[in-house]
Amino acid sequence: MLSEGQVIFTQLIDHVKPPNSHAIQTLILVHRRELVEQAARHCTNAYPGKTIDIEMGNTHSTGAADITIASVRSLTSGNRMTKFNPQCFKLILVDEAHHIVASSYMEVLKYFGVVPSQSQHYSPALVGVSATLSRFDGLRLSDAIDHVVYHKDYVDMIGEKWLSDVIFTTVQSKADVSRVKKAATGDFQTKDLSKAVNTQQTNDITVRAWLSCANNRKSTLVFCVDIAHLSGLTEEFRKHGIDARSITGDTAKVKRSERLDAFRNGEYPVLLNCGVFTEGTDIPNIDCVLLARPTRSRNLLVQMIGRGMRQHSGKANCHIVDMVASLEAGIVSTPTLFGLDPGELIKEANLEDLRRLKERQTDQSAFSGIGSVKSTTESPGTVSFTHYDSVWDLIDDTSGERHIRSMSQLSWVQTSKDRYVLAPQSGDYLTTERHPQKAELFRVIYTERLRMIPDEEGKKPRAPYKRPREIAQGASFADVVRSADTFALSRYPRHLITHKMPWRQQPATDGQLSFLNNFRDTDEKLAGDMITKGKAGDMITKIKFGARGRFKDVVSSEKIIQRKMNRSAHLERLKEREKVRVGPLDGSYV
Repeated sequence: MLSEGQVIFTQLIDHVKPPNSHAIQTLILVHRRELVEQAARHCTNAYPGKTIDIEMGNTHSTGAADITIASVRSLTSGNRMTKFNPQCFKLILVDEAHHIVASSYMEVLKYFGVVPSQSQHYSPALVGVSATLSRFDGLRLSDAIDHVVYHKDYVDMIGEKWLSDVIFTTVQSKADVSRVKKAATGDFQTKDLSKAVNTQQTNDITVRAWLSCANNRKSTLVFCVDIAHLSGLTEEFRKHGIDARSITGDTAKVKRSERLDAFRNGEYPVLLNCGVFTEGTDIPNIDCVLLARPTRSRNLLVQMIGRGMRQHSGKANCHIVDMVASLEAGIVSTPTLFGLDPGELIKEANLEDLRRLKERQTDQSAFSGIGSVKSTTESPGTVSFTHYDSVWDLIDDTSGERHIRSMSQLSWVQTSKDRYVLAPQSGDYLTTERHPQKAELFRVIYTERLRMIPDEEGKKPRAPYKRPREIAQGASFADVVRSADTFALSRYPRHLITHKMPWRQQPATDGQLSFLNNFRDTDEKLAGDMITKGKAGDMITKIKFGARGRFKDVVSSEKIIQRKMNRSAHLERLKEREKVRVGPLDGSYV
């Protein structure tokens, strides 16, 4: 079975016709050794009549082969790229194309004339393939890719039998990642994460969870944080009598091949890895994926799960076991892929189960007003909401910001259900919200304040804002928040929009107090020592963007719930009256 991208590679190369008699070559760009070797094998089988070269490490290509498979790192090393004549290439194929805007890729594309350049009049066609067409850092793939010509969500591909059926189980791992620092990529810092996860208690819970729900699986792939975590968890599996083996990036090539072949042949049940098999790996017999490493990246989560989605004659489905750590740090878990709470506990749930759970939560949230809705497959139907005695209680409540600020450093505030606003001091504002027409999507809207400069006749513009424009859209709330953050940080000074700045702890200004006190009773006026500058700014944003209307919705929702509760209690009393009791009368009837 071929990898996702290489299925397309082997079909496209002959379908793209040369624009002239000498532009007949194809370059395939990948970023890891396994993908280079895999692509070379597949192209050799698919095109026995073509010459095929590899450019990687100590292996140097001629620059004149019909198909060249190149590691990006090797190609951009020294002057290795200069042997290639860009005018001779008809096609450049990029596997795992979400990497394409990285500087090394852009260097290659610029050399081959794909990125516009004054010196290039001809450029080969560029095609990128990826299972995750988004980036954790929010950078735009449109800097290299003109448009997405085809996209199918993995959920649809499972339903249409392109991929294996999947069942999901989530397990509370007890690991506390709330203090783990973030790396430059936005995901967890590896060393800190390993210390938090690689403990005797967490490793024991992980192995016991696998024994409890997946010990009948033939081929389990385990994702670990780093080598230390991999060693600790491998040892824990062996303590429980499980034949578990491991592969890392440092494993010798011969030993790696031997262990992989033995795993593919079903000679042992558990293979642990760290950072090796997240992309493009071809092991279709995997029937269980154990996620022992938490992540803040939806892309990484999808890539790890994707390793078990290949169809194979020897499996009915793949069991995804997700060890969910503490939620305060903005982790992404399998439930979040379906729009559920990241802490949702599910057991052997298939796609239909998750859809029904999502529908149930959506129905419940219509009656919960503002506040959190929580339910689990073991105790469905639980609904909770927050009661506010006044609009000021609502404005003062910071629980709505807890989730978004766990994944963002910026001063987002919740202004309504599924809607958050970032309002820099310039008067512009960004809104992250659920899409009003497509409930499964989120979007980011940017509204820019007009500069009030009089025209030639001395008149100022009527509208204070430009027309709002959408700058990002996606299925993951975390992804669109990162896109919004990247956009905001490119336009505004970090110290103005970051929620942990020292200035936010200073006393509120006279202007802030004056604005807030306009809405308060005389005997409830705020003073400078009662509220910080940051808290006052957040409250002002909530007022400007609909807090009073939101409070009315809360009151209305509470009334609906109260009426339902009263009606239910009334029906119970009527039923009670209809019961016929047999037995001695109590003393009240004597």
